[in-house]
Amino acid sequence: MILYFSGTGNSAYAAKRIGREIGDEAVDLLEKIKSGDFSEMRSQRQWVVVAPTYAWRIPRIVHSWLEKTPLSGNGDIYFVMTCGGSIGSAGRYLERLCAQKKMNYRGCAGITMPENYIAMFDVPAREQADEILERAEEAIDRAALVIKNGDPFPRPALSFGDKVNSGIINDIFYPAFVHAKKFYTTDACVGCGKCVGVCPLSNVRLESGKPVWGDHCTHCMACISRCPAQAIEYGTHSRGLPRYTCPRQA
Repeated sequence: MILYFSGTGNSAYAAKRIGREIGDEAVDLLEKIKSGDFSEMRSQRQWVVVAPTYAWRIPRIVHSWLEKTPLSGNGDIYFVMTCGGSIGSAGRYLERLCAQKKMNYRGCAGITMPENYIAMFDVPAREQADEILERAEEAIDRAALVIKNGDPFPRPALSFGDKVNSGIINDIFYPAFVHAKKFYTTDACVGCGKCVGVCPLSNVRLESGKPVWGDHCTHCMACISRCPAQAIEYGTHSRGLPRYTCPRQA
């Protein structure tokens, strides 16, 4: 069974493409995370977790959900992480998680896809995004073949920088930068509520027809990127930048 979490669609696309290649079901974790559903899941086939990379590790909300949710049946588990550049030493932390869950860690594959972290970086123009996606599809298909054959993902050589990024930098990044204080709406907001529905932490609510952000945020960028009116901004950085959601369907 393939389990995926996706803010702007990259990981959803990768998960569904892998599912198509190996003939397995892809399950969106959004509602389970949102509702705090940690009930046991069971699969006779290997588990595959597909998620984006947040500060060189798997998102903490996904890590927490995996810690609390029993995955029974097959004990093998693969991880596929979409990223804008690097997953650092994320695999080391996933291997520890698997040891805690008494599951057989089969490795972690990083798939470079278009950057979507508009809070800090520029997202690519459509033409550039298409070129990145073309290369990503080849990498996704290679990962799917490894899973289909039952082989482990190769263990990458880790640099000192990889270890620092996934360790010290990740620890600093979350408390320092991952908050919703800079989100706001412009006059273009029509009060459709799309931002409320796509937030995995129920951190957005409508007041007088306009979204208001609470104190819980994972910086998935779903609200700002999926706003149909492009009425959500993040401080001054996002002004004038295109929004990115994965344009392809598996």
